[in-house]
Amino acid sequence: MQQIVNFILRNKTFLLFAFLLFISLMLTIQSHNYHRSRFINSANFLSGGIYNTSNSISEYFNLKKQNTLLQEENNKLKNILYNSENNLKSAFIDSLQFGKNYKFTPGLVIKNSYSSTNNVLLVNRGKKDSITQDFGVITSKGILGIIEDTGKNYSTVLSILNTTSRISAQLKKTNHFGSLSWNAISPREIQLTEIPKIAPIAKGDTIITSGRSAIFPKGVPIGTVSNFKLDNAENYYEINVTLFNDMTNIEHVYIIENKDKQIIENLINSIND
Repeated sequence: MQQIVNFILRNKTFLLFAFLLFISLMLTIQSHNYHRSRFINSANFLSGGIYNTSNSISEYFNLKKQNTLLQEENNKLKNILYNSENNLKSAFIDSLQFGKNYKFTPGLVIKNSYSSTNNVLLVNRGKKDSITQDFGVITSKGILGIIEDTGKNYSTVLSILNTTSRISAQLKKTNHFGSLSWNAISPREIQLTEIPKIAPIAKGDTIITSGRSAIFPKGVPIGTVSNFKLDNAENYYEINVTLFNDMTNIEHVYIIENKDKQIIENLINSIND
């Protein structure tokens, strides 16, 4: 203990300088968007490499399970190719149904969180893969989140299990749409609000993306209605939706680029102006 005290006394000037330098850097990063962005990208690069190595090791020991999942996906693709009528109840995503306006880039989740209120994922695709902010992210089963920030090799994804996330969604059997958010209670369920009470709704109904944004195409599966009730004013439904995705076990993803995104946003901005 005395040696530690002596060390501090001998190096008090340097330690004070280092402490003040750290404080000044933190204040600079927090108060300037450019510095904060550079810090996040650098942190993503360093942590991304660590998580990527860790994920490669766990992926090796998880090969049997992943092969089973890929086999199931290939089986569903064969059913689509060789059967004239597709099972509409399936949560499987066929990217062909979204036309040529959307580009799909495969990726891997190398860090996943689902137990906090503002969950973020890390994927191994970045600017070198032409990935930018506000691209949609899905799996073969359903919606996952939206690209929030990108570095050269990695990107962060704002999970749907994030209390700040808002996504337009609708009932599959009608065009009644509302806002999808999360109440931070269960990683298995998400909430859909603003569906008018005139909408015909039943337990087990499928919820999909509405296509009313430039991020996700219409028809990406989300989940099924587990229960619902009217809000306090009795004008809109409050709906609990059981997700198709197991958000605690995500690995392979697809990042969606809407090639007409800029055109759509320019038109919306011109209308608002």
